Amino acid sequence: MKTVNFLYGQTAFSLDVPDDTPVLTSHVDELKSDKPGIAIVEEALQHPIDSPLLSELAKGKPDCTIIISDHTRPVPSQDILPPMIAQLRQGNPDIKITLLVATGYHRPTTVEELRGKLGDSLYEEFKDNIVVHNAHDPSTNVKVGVLPSGPDCIIDKVAASASLLVSEGFIEPHFFAGFSGGRKSILPGVADAVTVMGNHCSKFIDSPYARTGIIDKNPIHEDMVAAAKMAKLVFICNVVIDEDKKTVAAFAGNLETAHRQGVDFLSRYCVVKPAPADIVITTNGGYPLDQNAYQCPKGLSAGEATVKEGGCIIMLATCSDGTGGDSYYHSIADAESVDAFYQQCLATAQEDTVPDQWCSQIWCRILRKHKVFFVADKEQKDMVNGLKAEYCETLDEAYAKARALMGENASLTCIPNGVSVVVKD
Repeated sequence: MKTVNFLYGQTAFSLDVPDDTPVLTSHVDELKSDKPGIAIVEEALQHPIDSPLLSELAKGKPDCTIIISDHTRPVPSQDILPPMIAQLRQGNPDIKITLLVATGYHRPTTVEELRGKLGDSLYEEFKDNIVVHNAHDPSTNVKVGVLPSGPDCIIDKVAASASLLVSEGFIEPHFFAGFSGGRKSILPGVADAVTVMGNHCSKFIDSPYARTGIIDKNPIHEDMVAAAKMAKLVFICNVVIDEDKKTVAAFAGNLETAHRQGVDFLSRYCVVKPAPADIVITTNGGYPLDQNAYQCPKGLSAGEATVKEGGCIIMLATCSDGTGGDSYYHSIADAESVDAFYQQCLATAQEDTVPDQWCSQIWCRILRKHKVFFVADKEQKDMVNGLKAEYCETLDEAYAKARALMGENASLTCIPNGVSVVVKD
């Protein structure tokens, strides 16, 4: 027997399993570098992929807008921005630089969060030239084209009017866009709510290519790339971070090819082959991502990618902060069944997409096919049951129920951190 530890909040649940039980883990912990993050970024900027140097792009441009990530992403901006700014000023000492915060559909980033992200020095230098994007204020956004799928491509006026538009970011697996980074700085980063809703429509979410780790043929990704081109995003600098959120690799240059090289690099560490099983145990990676139920389709989708047809999934997440979104919760809790809501999503026209529908749809897509035992804090029992999963207080209880359902000889696959792996053939 061997012991497998599953991340849960800031602790873990342990389970003794047979020695031959598959355990799907990423190798992101092997990503290490003896160079400071800022040096890694400087080197990438000196060797841009399919692009002139940023200093060359800055020549003759009166202004530049750098799209930066918001408070919800652990992007090491203090590694990325100083070298980018230095290169821009090397090419044009008088260039006016604006920082545009890519909030996407999130709430606005606060001053305190910006200061923490940028550091005191950068914040003080740019505080009068920082714009926080607002997807919900049409007066601040402007149409720049039409997405291939039909919706208007509407983005922040600051991005649309820039003489030179570039972005920072990081690359990690994403549960329906494939991977973060690159084109996501535009859509959803600085896109209007109308455009975000169109991109996150039920038809796209339902695509078998709209899955973790998949970019090719992914309709969500394709619309995002088109939006970035319409916005005239000409240069990106994306990093890969280790488990301690430290920069270990950087990819700069062309919107598509630099991002692709970063994706290919990270994939070598986080892609694992499915190990089909009757029972799959997965998590949302512990704190902070397992604080609410809204985030849980991420870890659950890792289990979906390897559980057998008709099998069951055990999901571990504290949900200490509750639902994470009332609209997400009630869309499921108030529905007659998970299948009824899922069919409602599929029948929803692209232009009628509502906030958080994508997460609700993914949740119901999984629960309509698989029994889910959900281990969460005791205070969240009613919420878990409202989401139409079966609440369990401990992993031992959940595993016992799963074996009772699937049989004593049921096969098992373990995923200790469901948000760190890309499970695909």
